[in-house]
Amino acid sequence: MTNKIKMFLLVLIGFYLPISAQQSAAYTSDLVDFQKALTLYNNQQYQASQTLFKTVRKQAENDVLKSDCAYYIANCAVRLNQQNADRLVEDFVAEYPTSTKRNTAFVDVADYYFVNGKFPYALKWYNKVDETSLSGKEKEKFYFNYGYSAFSANDKKNAKKYLTRVENSKEFGSQAKYYIGYMAYEGDDYEQANQYFEQVGDQERYKEKLSYYQADLNFKLGKFEEAIKLAKEQLAKGDASEVSELSKIIGESYFNLKEYEAAIPFLKAYKGKNGKWNNVDFYQLGYAYYKQGDYESAISEFNKIIGGRDATAQNAYYHLGESYIKLGKKQEALNAFRNASQMAYDLKIQEDAWLNYAKLSYEIGNPYQPTPQVLADYLDKYPKTGYREEIETLLIDSYITSKNYREALDLLEGKKSFENKVAYQKVAFYRGLEVYNEGNYLEAESLFNKSLSEPRDNKYTARATFWKAETDYNLTNYDDALVGFRQFMQQALSASTPENKNIDYNLAYAYFKLKNYPQAAQYFNQFINKNKEDKVRLNDAYLRLGDSYFVSSDYSSAIGAYDNAISVNEMDSDYPFFQKALSAGYAGQSSKKISELEQFISKYTNSKLRDDAMYELGNSYVKANQNDKAMTVYDRLASEYRMSSFVPKGLLRQGLVYYNGNNNEQALTKFKKVATDYAGTPEAIQAVSTAKLIYIDMGRVDEYASWVRTLDFVEVTDSDLDNATYQAAEKQYLDNNTDKAIKQFNGYLNQFPNGLHVLQSHFYVAQLYYKQGLVENAAPHYKYIVETSQNEFTEEALSKLSQYHLEAKNWNAAIPLLKRLEVEAGLPQNVVFAQSNLMKAQYQLENYNDAVAYAEKVLASSKIDNKIKSDAHVIIARSAIKLGDEAKAKTAYAKVETIATGETAAEALYYNAYFKNKEGEFEASNTSVQKLAKDYSGYKYYSAKGLVLMAKNFYALNDAFQATYILESVIQNFPEFDDVVAEAKTELAKIKAEEAKTNASIQTEGN
Repeated sequence: MTNKIKMFLLVLIGFYLPISAQQSAAYTSDLVDFQKALTLYNNQQYQASQTLFKTVRKQAENDVLKSDCAYYIANCAVRLNQQNADRLVEDFVAEYPTSTKRNTAFVDVADYYFVNGKFPYALKWYNKVDETSLSGKEKEKFYFNYGYSAFSANDKKNAKKYLTRVENSKEFGSQAKYYIGYMAYEGDDYEQANQYFEQVGDQERYKEKLSYYQADLNFKLGKFEEAIKLAKEQLAKGDASEVSELSKIIGESYFNLKEYEAAIPFLKAYKGKNGKWNNVDFYQLGYAYYKQGDYESAISEFNKIIGGRDATAQNAYYHLGESYIKLGKKQEALNAFRNASQMAYDLKIQEDAWLNYAKLSYEIGNPYQPTPQVLADYLDKYPKTGYREEIETLLIDSYITSKNYREALDLLEGKKSFENKVAYQKVAFYRGLEVYNEGNYLEAESLFNKSLSEPRDNKYTARATFWKAETDYNLTNYDDALVGFRQFMQQALSASTPENKNIDYNLAYAYFKLKNYPQAAQYFNQFINKNKEDKVRLNDAYLRLGDSYFVSSDYSSAIGAYDNAISVNEMDSDYPFFQKALSAGYAGQSSKKISELEQFISKYTNSKLRDDAMYELGNSYVKANQNDKAMTVYDRLASEYRMSSFVPKGLLRQGLVYYNGNNNEQALTKFKKVATDYAGTPEAIQAVSTAKLIYIDMGRVDEYASWVRTLDFVEVTDSDLDNATYQAAEKQYLDNNTDKAIKQFNGYLNQFPNGLHVLQSHFYVAQLYYKQGLVENAAPHYKYIVETSQNEFTEEALSKLSQYHLEAKNWNAAIPLLKRLEVEAGLPQNVVFAQSNLMKAQYQLENYNDAVAYAEKVLASSKIDNKIKSDAHVIIARSAIKLGDEAKAKTAYAKVETIATGETAAEALYYNAYFKNKEGEFEASNTSVQKLAKDYSGYKYYSAKGLVLMAKNFYALNDAFQATYILESVIQNFPEFDDVVAEAKTELAKIKAEEAKTNASIQTEGN
């Protein structure tokens, strides 16, 4: 029996002396069972012990015995991890508040949890302990256990409070100092941490761990040599678990000592936190490489810093830019410097980055904003810069070289310095030229006038004068055009310009349009004599020279000019051949005219003039009294060209031949056919008029009256009033009194809706409205013309009405008109107009196969200009993209690139980059995007798409910084392009998610 039990029994015996023998026997039995339970408890057989304690407590009548049983029952519950353990302890304390085991119960439970590492549970019970009831030795243990439990539960305040109480304890002092030091280390109080660690550093149990902490402490205290020494000592011991962190301490210490070569291998050996580096880690290794001149390696580290917005990132991006410059990668450098310039953590770095960004923008172009804007913004931000004169020079030049004339013009508006006015003159001119090439003549004229408002450079004054005249010509302001061209000739004497070469040609055309044919012939001849190399213009000049002679009745000279045009052979020769035949006829060579027309009909089977030739040949046969041949030709004309405007003329001629031959019934048959099939046309009106004479001659006036009432276009009215009203309107038209002419033609149409001149009136008023830009007013009149029978105005009306619907993007209304124009047009340029716009309309309606078919028709014509060729290739390319035929699209865009200008050229260049990206030629793709940014920055949609492509290229080239920076810039700078921004966001999210796997500093949407 242990001493403890013996004393316990003595106390019980002494306390309960006066008891009966029966009670004594029962009590003795309880004590024996209690002893057994206690033995089981001490042998850690808690389940059996607890069961026996419960039995004793239930049988016992002695309160002390019951109290002790309750104490041990609760203790067993704690050790058995029973769910009601805490409650049993609390019940014991509540039931036996005067028990001497109350405090011991709290300590025992707390110590049990402490020993088993359940520190939050231990703290709960240590908090209940009355420490004043503890002995000195018990207090030391209590303070240490409490302090360590608080430390483990991250309650640093209480941990330090209780551990400090035993820091001088013989038993617990070393441990307490270690943990106090560690908490100081964790709290960045390195001086205090070092002080405590040094006090326990000689103890073997702490040496290994303290070597790492002390190395880190010395590093954090700026004692880099000592940190290196301690870390290397620990590293030599080969503790694999600390190699990464120790390498980081050594590498960063060398870095701070500017011993970059020594730093590199240790910085590389660092594995990161949880296998990830952060931006500072990448920066330090990158900068170490940079200082060693290893720019490729520096770039590979710097460009892993994605989305950094702090001083480290600014520094990294600046040195990344410098590294790119060293390797000649200017586009990449521009992005890096731009990023660094947008941060203000280090103002000196910001200014230097701004300067580099501005210079590179000038040198290679800027895809984010106009280069002039960048340079101007730099001067605004740093007005006292030592580079002011250099940047101002670049600024002036950039307005021209950027080719982004629209935005450059906006920047220059209102700037008053002489240099800016010089730039303004040039930029306004070049912007005018851009708009002119897009066919927007009114805006072009305004821009040329702006250029002329600042006549600083004679060369550009002369050029603007020329192109303003050219614009007036296209607006049919021929008088103004002539004045402009003559002014240019005077100015060009002192300023050599590219336009000098063709000025005679332009003057000739202006005179030609003004019907001053002798002057036109003079200038066409001057042009021909000076220019033999430009075959296309030479060919055209001979044609128009021939026309000038023809209209002036100089038929022999006309024939010579037409022969020359045929010999040049740069255009279809059907027109000059036909004109030669006509000229021969007018020159009195009737047989030659007939033979040449016969030859023409046989030779030019696809000519749009073939119906003209048949009609002329028929007329010539009539004149030569070969009426049978004439009738055969007129019938052939009606058979082969049913939609030709010459068919009613031919029918009318046949009727007249019959009439002149006294074959009145055949004549009436022809005249009635003209009147019925071509109602309202001048031929129909003449047919009715001649038929009237026949009926009168035959004495069948009633029959005539009955017939004529069936014709809507013939009214029984005062024809003299009809003619007089029309002639009054026509005179205003011929005198160029536009407003009066419109008013009088409309008056005529209101008064005589089925009058003799209704067709001409509709046409002329439509033309007048169109010239004034009132296309909507003109449209109903053109519609009237195209819906009536074929006539001399049909072709022009089809062209103008279809153009009206095209401009309104009313594709379904335009297409039937264009299809008619394609078939019915006599002028080749109208056929090309119809086919080129049919391809565009079909593309807009997503009929891609039809669009390609029309585009190939357009390209089959060899006499189309580059703009139309470019449009056709673009339609083929775009349709191929939509149909998934990228091989065909690639071929088409390659052709576009060789001939296109403006936005179409930008589109072609984008696809050049696109296909190179698809083929894995990422650097070549980027070169194309750079060219796009430099030469076509004004076309922002393709600039933005090109940047997304460039980002993909850079990521494929393992340059995550460039990729993410470009995508973020697209999202920020091009919000107006929803599709491009959506693609940029998708790509950015993918890249960040991938890079976040190795870079702890990257924030993704899930973080």
